[in-house]
Amino acid sequence: MLELIQEVKAFIIETLDLEDVTPADIDDDAPLFGDGLGLDSIDSLELGVGLQKRYGLKLSAEAEETRQIFASVRTLAEYIATHRAKSASGG
Repeated sequence: MLELIQEVKAFIIETLDLEDVTPADIDDDAPLFGDGLGLDSIDSLELGVGLQKRYGLKLSAEAEETRQIFASVRTLAEYIATHRAKSASGG
């Protein structure tokens, strides 16, 4: 899981073109929005598009589940891992 967390951090930095931010600067459990990393609604749209392209994930902007998935780097990594497991098992 640690490798995936680092991958997600790099994905966020790359997708949002966050200058002067390294994966070490991002806390695994800090909120992505608001007081944590400080992302906004435009950032969430960009991340959603990126997640669809890179991982084949389709998330609804209005779903409560999506807010939970985007809560932190860790929750996003856990969702990706779950999605990969389902895809690998044919589900």
